[in-house]
Amino acid sequence: MKINILDKNKNFNILLAGILSITIGVGVARFAFTSLLPSMLDDFLTLTNAGLYASVNFAGYLSGAIFTMFLKDINKKVKYFRIGIVLSIVTTLIMAITTNEILWFISRIMAGFGSAMVLIIGGSIVMLKINYENKTKAMGIHFTGIGTAIVLCELISQYVLQTYSWSDVWMVLSLYAIISSLYVVYILSFEKEIKKNASTHKISSDLFSPYVILLICAYFTEGVGFVVQGTFLPDIINSLEGLEGYGGLAWLIVGLAGIPSSIIWMRLAHKHGSVNIIILAMFLQVIGILIPTVSTNIYLNLLSGALYGSTFIALVALFMNLGGQISAKNPVILMGAFTTFYGVGQVLAPLYSIEFIGIYGNYDMTLYVTALIVTLGILCLFYTKKVDKIVI
Repeated sequence: MKINILDKNKNFNILLAGILSITIGVGVARFAFTSLLPSMLDDFLTLTNAGLYASVNFAGYLSGAIFTMFLKDINKKVKYFRIGIVLSIVTTLIMAITTNEILWFISRIMAGFGSAMVLIIGGSIVMLKINYENKTKAMGIHFTGIGTAIVLCELISQYVLQTYSWSDVWMVLSLYAIISSLYVVYILSFEKEIKKNASTHKISSDLFSPYVILLICAYFTEGVGFVVQGTFLPDIINSLEGLEGYGGLAWLIVGLAGIPSSIIWMRLAHKHGSVNIIILAMFLQVIGILIPTVSTNIYLNLLSGALYGSTFIALVALFMNLGGQISAKNPVILMGAFTTFYGVGQVLAPLYSIEFIGIYGNYDMTLYVTALIVTLGILCLFYTKKVDKIVI
């Protein structure tokens, strides 16, 4: 069997390029910041600024996600996908060569926007190019790239930090992104322009039933639940007595647990119903959030990382899949609404986090509030069973 990794139409190559694109746009441009947070805090970065950088990064992602809703032409999507790759690389280089606060704020905003271009548009390009009968299964493989991105960036970070500084890690990650992008841009393109008119549907208020509004509220709370651990987990673990230095291992476990999560949870949702499985996943996430507040046991806190990693990626897939089922004829509007409120949660969570950390001197209150907010989301999901008898 002849293997040609340069064939743009081979499913393996398309999925490989898709996963590599996620390691650039999500790993290097977003989650590498979490990997390097403890080192940067030890050197020059304040926790307040770290929270602000995280918030503006998610604000950039939110603006990018909304922007993608208005891109209909696939040829324009390819163009903006490439812009996202470039932004991911350039903004990472900025982190490597300067500590200027203004440049870092600009960098984090643009990195967030670039991440949206890579993750959302990249996923649509992969879905269009892939030649599988079951594209849902193929996309499940594609999104294993999120967990892979976390693992890869954490391994690179820890290896480089053994000898060099956090700024050197940013430089190495930039070089990795540049090299990987050559293959990604080549494979995730088309031989010629595609002439395909996008179908449009009118926005109807009927789409936003009480059932859907409750789902949107629940997804907002999950945006909060995602971002607190997604920003601070390594430092949360390092701040616990006796667990100094274990934050990197916990974050590595997050990535490893995340790799197969979407595939496993989506299969469970198919068998037991999406809402039921979302409730279970969010409940497990709440347990993971609370563990560092009640125990300094290393194994329990590594379990906290595993619970987070095995749920946050899958919950995005579960909510998006559910939204697609509800509005099969008009998925862009509903998925856009889901993404917007999820994004608002992402922007707000780091802001109250740094406020509570400043007042109490630890992460406990931040984690209590986060767990409470996600629990409210679970209650919204239970209430959907009363306001709508449709089982999805």
